Amino acid sequence: MMRNSVFVRILRGIAALALAGALCFAAALGALYWAETHVPATDGTSRAIIVLGAQVKADGEPSVQLSLRLEAALAEYEKHPRTIVVCGAQGSDEPRPEGDVMRDWLLERGVPADDVLAEMDSRNTRQNLENAAALLAPETSVTVVTSDYHLPRALAMARDTGLDADGVVSPCRPEYWMKNHCRELLSWGKYLLEKAMGQ
Repeated sequence: MMRNSVFVRILRGIAALALAGALCFAAALGALYWAETHVPATDGTSRAIIVLGAQVKADGEPSVQLSLRLEAALAEYEKHPRTIVVCGAQGSDEPRPEGDVMRDWLLERGVPADDVLAEMDSRNTRQNLENAAALLAPETSVTVVTSDYHLPRALAMARDTGLDADGVVSPCRPEYWMKNHCRELLSWGKYLLEKAMGQ
């Protein structure tokens, strides 16, 4: 009887921990969704647009996610033409640097070559923004274009970099919503830990 009682208490403790974890995860997911849906709309007064990189397919074409970011950036550019910085190095499974592919995509759609700067050395969001900031210096007024789930953290990092940033979202495909948001929660955890450690 005693063993059964201990076993029941252990099971209840595990269930309570699982429930607490699920509630914390749901709260964090809700906070992320709220943040991405309450990013203030850009007023078009920034001096440059920064487009953050994403996967390039094996055939050299932008992935769906990257295409959506580029479409959002092009729409913003057409409202208020200004310098566009496209960011991203070449991954091990990519035939060309992301920045190079992004630049060609914009040029093919009529953006003048003088308005497009390609940054092809960065491998993560922080490097995207730091390298773009270096290309634009001393200008700091920018509009960051990236996927909806990614924008709040990208804007936080942009401000860490010294940029005066607002943002434009590109949509996330519904079938990837949970995967992308779960990954973004982990990235937020890494970002906040690095901030707490002064990195």
